[in-house]
Formats: sequence, C-alpha cells, structure tokens
Amino acid sequence: MNKWKKKQQAPTKTFKRPTLAGDGFGGRARFFLSRALSNIRQNVFVNVVTIGTITLALLIVSLFLLVFVNLESAAENWSERVQVTVYFDKELSPQEQGSLRTKITAVPGVSRITYVPREVAFTRFKSRLRGQETLLEGVRPEVLPTSFEIALKRSYRETASVEGFVSAIKKIPGIAEVQYGEEWVRRFNSFLNFMRLIGVLLGGFMVVAVVFIISNTIKLTIYARRDELEVMALVGGTRFFIKAPFLLEGLIQGLAGSTISVALLFAIYEGFLHSASSFVVFNPASAGMLFLPVEYIAGLILAGALLGFLGSLTSLKRFIPV
Repeated sequence: MNKWKKKQQAPTKTFKRPTLAGDGFGGRARFFLSRALSNIRQNVFVNVVTIGTITLALLIVSLFLLVFVNLESAAENWSERVQVTVYFDKELSPQEQGSLRTKITAVPGVSRITYVPREVAFTRFKSRLRGQETLLEGVRPEVLPTSFEIALKRSYRETASVEGFVSAIKKIPGIAEVQYGEEWVRRFNSFLNFMRLIGVLLGGFMVVAVVFIISNTIKLTIYARRDELEVMALVGGTRFFIKAPFLLEGLIQGLAGSTISVALLFAIYEGFLHSASSFVVFNPASAGMLFLPVEYIAGLILAGALLGFLGSLTSLKRFIPV
C-alpha cells in the first residue's frame, strides 16, 4: 500500500520542446532560412520556373523604365531650348548691361543670361542663310537689335511659369520687346505632359500585370506542395512555423529574379550600345543614352523581393487561414 502511494505521489516529468537551432531570434531565423534553402534544393525545377517567371516579368518592367528614363533625359535636354529673348533698341554700354542684368536676375527663375551684340546676331543670321549669302548684300549689322538671351531654371519652363516670368520682365524699363516662342513652349509642354501620362498609365498596367503573374506563379508552387502544408498542420505546427520557410523562400525567389533581370537589362543595354549603329540612324552612345540610376536599380531589386514575399503570403492564405 505504501509503495503504491509513493508511486502515486511521484512527480511527473515535463518535456520541453527542443530549441530551434539555438535560442532566441537568431536561432529561429537560421532554422527557417535553412528550411527555405532546403525546400529550394528539393524542388529545383519548380523554383527555376518561378524565378524565371519573376525575371521575365521584372525585365519587361525594367526595359520600360529604361526607355522612360531616357525619354525624360531627352525631354530635359529639349527643355533647355526654352529661353526668353529680350531685345533693345540700341547697343548697350557695359554699365547699362550690368544694370539690366541685375534687374533681370532679380526676377525668380533665371538660370543664365547671355548678351548678344549686333555683330554676333548678324553672324548667326548669316550662318542660317548658308548658301544664300547674296540675300544679305548691303545689309549692315546695325539693322539687327541687341538682346539678352535668358535661360530658365527647370522648374520655370512650364507654360504658366514662362508666361509669369515674361510678364515680370516686361515691367523693367528700357526693354523694347520680349519673345519666347509662345506657341512652341505651349506645344512642347503639352507633349511632355502627354508622354508622362502615357508613361504612368502603361507603367501602372505593367506593374499590375507583373504582380498578377508573380502571385499566380508562386501560388502554383505552393499548391504543388499542399500535402506538405497539411501534414505540418496536422502534427501541430503553428501558423508561423509553417509559413516562415515559405515566406523566406518567396523572398529569395523574388530577390534572385530581380537581380537576374537587372543583370540581363545591363547586358541588353551594353549590347544595344555596341551594335545599334548597324540598324538605327543614330549612335546611342554619342546620343547620351543612359542606364538606370542606382536608386531605380535598388528599387527594382527590393520590389522583386517584396513581390516574392507578398506572393507567398497571399498564396498561403488558401491553405493556412490567418
């Protein structure tokens, strides 16, 4: 009887869950990362297809970005032609030039001022009539006015800003006439705004398409391993324990796909620079064709990683409710 009581009163042993590759956040992170890499090694074909799809989708987006960046650069160069020309009835003395230059510079928006005397204006006029110089026989430089050519800052090249600048310039005493090619400026800015609108619409459509493609591709990879998810849930795995390796796997897939897409884009860019002269009428290298800025490249790589992560997250909801 006493022996039975002692056995009954004996304390029961408690079993602790083994630690995940070490204590703390670092240990769990290493464990989940090793699981994700192991899953990739065990399902090489599926992961290659997923990474290839992400690469192709992001390559299309990056090509669009490359074209957009170069169009913006070209538009920036063209916009430098937006300038205001101020004419005077007489040749200005150095003192008058300095006084008027100071007054014009005081108006917001001035980037550069160049004084054009009559002789320089006449030389320019003759160069434009090259081959027809006989038309200028007997014509003297005094028939042309002197002028200031005013280049505007980038933020003042819009139509409304140019018109406001011209209105302020006209109030300065001593100025005979102000010209800035009103119709050309209006058409140029309308063209730029139209191109930017088209770029935003096409870019938005392409981003939505890429998100859809990547999400569904990752969904297929997870669907192919639904049995593994169900078994892990049946044996008592927590939602986080089951999801974490798959989320890391999606992040790695997105990161790999975006990195490869940037590398392919650079190869296409370099190949186009070296061989474009054989099938286009201009040399892209001399035309100043640019590659994507560093911030765009970093954004593409991070976007790929984020898309892979979100694609896995949304796909897992079908099998493991939040």
